[in-house]
Amino acid sequence: MSGHGHGQSELTATGRHRGALIGALLCSLAILVVEVIGAVVSGSLALLADAGHVLADSGGVALALGATVLAARPARGRRTFGWARAEILAAALNGLILTGIGIYVLTEGIRRLINPSEVEAGSMGIFAAVGLLGNLAGMAFLFRARGASLNLRGAFLEVATDTAASVGVLVAAIVIATTGFLRADPLVSVAIGILVIPRALRLLRDAARVLLEEAPADLDLEEIRRHIVEIEHISDVHDLHVHTVTSGLPVLTAHVVVDDGCFQDGHAPQLLDRLQQCLAAHFDVEHSTFQLEPAGHADHEHPRHA
Repeated sequence: MSGHGHGQSELTATGRHRGALIGALLCSLAILVVEVIGAVVSGSLALLADAGHVLADSGGVALALGATVLAARPARGRRTFGWARAEILAAALNGLILTGIGIYVLTEGIRRLINPSEVEAGSMGIFAAVGLLGNLAGMAFLFRARGASLNLRGAFLEVATDTAASVGVLVAAIVIATTGFLRADPLVSVAIGILVIPRALRLLRDAARVLLEEAPADLDLEEIRRHIVEIEHISDVHDLHVHTVTSGLPVLTAHVVVDDGCFQDGHAPQLLDRLQQCLAAHFDVEHSTFQLEPAGHADHEHPRHA
């Protein structure tokens, strides 16, 4: 006996914030054009490097947006959850992109500490300021939605990375213009790299946990067991498995031992309703599958997994 929750169009948290991704992507593409022009005009390697960051991040946001389209496709054939997991794959790839950006910024910053580059500080500052305003607009699009899914979190971190880079470039331009200290640019780059890499690794870790089908961190399995066995006519629960298909879609399966009489008096369907209501109300799990079985049935099954 089983039950499940919402339709495919409502499965993913990212899909409900598609407009935020589109707004952030448009901002990133505009910044990319501005910073490439600025790098040519000012001769600033920092602006050119930041434009490269924006290009990579724009690709990440575009990937996240494309994943929401795939995730919204209906389940059919062998894809019983449709393309919902595409969001997590995109989040993992975004984490890899962020890691690459962080390493590049760090290594390039160290190189420039050794061999500083001449730049036109005035033009560099103007274009960095324009880039900063664009990044702030992109962050505004994603700020409220950033906690809704790993994909949105990855997109927000990418835009935040670009914002920090723009601030760094702007500060470096001001320092160079006022003091002539060329190493201000690589010092800021190293600081950005140190900031970005740990965040990127956390995003990769969280995506890996979903792909490895770990139980969600916010669900206490022992608490779930306790709630289930407290329901009248239920004596035990085993083979309890919980994993996340994509952000906002936890899935639970379990074998539930019920009184023998429930199969004779037609009470089993009512137990199924109570189980699903319990999970939805107390744990926000709306996609669940239960096997209701009499006492002793587990002795004939394969060894228990949980």
